[in-house]
Amino acid sequence: MLSFPRSLAALATATVLAGCSMIPVYERPVAPVAAQWPGPTNPTSNETGTPAAELAWQDFVGDARLRELIRLALLNNRDLRVAVLNMEQVRATYQIRRADQFPTLNLGATGLRQPASNGSGTISNVYTAGLAMASWEIDFFGRVASLKESALAQFLASDEARKAAQTSLIAAVASTWLSLQTNDELLALTQRTLATRDDSLRLTKLRLDNGAASALDFRQAESLTAQARATQAQQRRLRALDVNALTLLIGQPLPDALIAPAVDAAAAVFRDVPAGLPSDLLTRRPDIRQAEQQLIAANANIGAARAAFFPRISLTASAGTASSELSGLFKSGGWGWTLAPQALLPIFDAGRNRANLNSSNVGRDIAVAQYEKAIQSAFREVADALAGRATLDEQMQAQQVQLDAEADRFRLADLRYRNGIASYLDLLDAQRSLFAIQQGVAQTKLAYLQNQVTLYKTLGGGASDRDDVKKAALPKKEVKP
Repeated sequence: MLSFPRSLAALATATVLAGCSMIPVYERPVAPVAAQWPGPTNPTSNETGTPAAELAWQDFVGDARLRELIRLALLNNRDLRVAVLNMEQVRATYQIRRADQFPTLNLGATGLRQPASNGSGTISNVYTAGLAMASWEIDFFGRVASLKESALAQFLASDEARKAAQTSLIAAVASTWLSLQTNDELLALTQRTLATRDDSLRLTKLRLDNGAASALDFRQAESLTAQARATQAQQRRLRALDVNALTLLIGQPLPDALIAPAVDAAAAVFRDVPAGLPSDLLTRRPDIRQAEQQLIAANANIGAARAAFFPRISLTASAGTASSELSGLFKSGGWGWTLAPQALLPIFDAGRNRANLNSSNVGRDIAVAQYEKAIQSAFREVADALAGRATLDEQMQAQQVQLDAEADRFRLADLRYRNGIASYLDLLDAQRSLFAIQQGVAQTKLAYLQNQVTLYKTLGGGASDRDDVKKAALPKKEVKP
């Protein structure tokens, strides 16, 4: 009798190992995209460098202030913290499913008083104490194992979701910081332009008062000055919005030193990354890996639904001591055990199991479509970023040539006007054109730098951790039960 626990453990091990699986063989769907990227490519880009997915964000970002902002965001951003906690919750669910494969042992004690069955009016007592195992399912047909595999895939999907949230956060912080730097640059440009137009307005008013300029010249100068003042108010508003957005991303008040205008905006460079092939995205993009793990989970659910058509065998057992007197409960001679296997074969369930299997099959088909959609969306995002990389640099160079020409045109127009050779309308037109192209150059430079960030993100960059972001994103204080 004392060898019962050992025999029970051997039986449990044998039945677990003997369980079969009814999960369909998983085959990764064919990627519904072309083998090469469409559109123009930049021949000067580095196609032999470190892939984005293997390049840590600390190595990708060149500006020390931006690296510090990203580090603070990874520590304090609440969306990332929720993603980490969701992963921990799904991990616990997987551990529950894994524990279902093993028997649960409890220490139990009972006491029973009831009238004797012989009608004598006496009261009989029965006391028991020992180990008890209630309704452990012996997984001959792999139902419990299939549910465990589904939970494991869901856990892996949640980890990929955490990585996707991290890449999005890094890209959002970088793009918002670049926008803030550009708005600082545009605000400074607007302030210089406004000062120049204020001087021009005062000069025109003086010339009008002395009969050397017309009222039309004065109104045109007044209009341009008001335009610059309105642009200044707009730039201040855009800067405030960038600060607010960055504060939310960082999850704490912004240190002034990290958002001060850069001396040279071009210093915030990023390392170039190779595009690789579209097939590389299947293993490098966290969102695609997340969709594939969800597909694997849906595939495992089919195995559980199939196993429901077969007998479900459970085992209830106990081992301990029994006595009619509480004082004799642990005396020799009162030890014993019970073993009660049970098999349930579904006969009639009004189509419940069939409907559950159909639902699982449809769930897998939905997961396949979502996986393919994730690949197509990723392909489009990378293709858009590559198109930007191939054209934005050329656009910046052309606009710089235009800026140099407009600056010289304004200098000549101002010189001709002061010497009475050109009209004031020529000078105003030159001022408008110069201000517009200066704004355009700053905005194109912003688009170029943000496109580098986008390409890094869309190629799967930012998911790898040089430091333990998952632990840092967890709340600092644990709530104990």
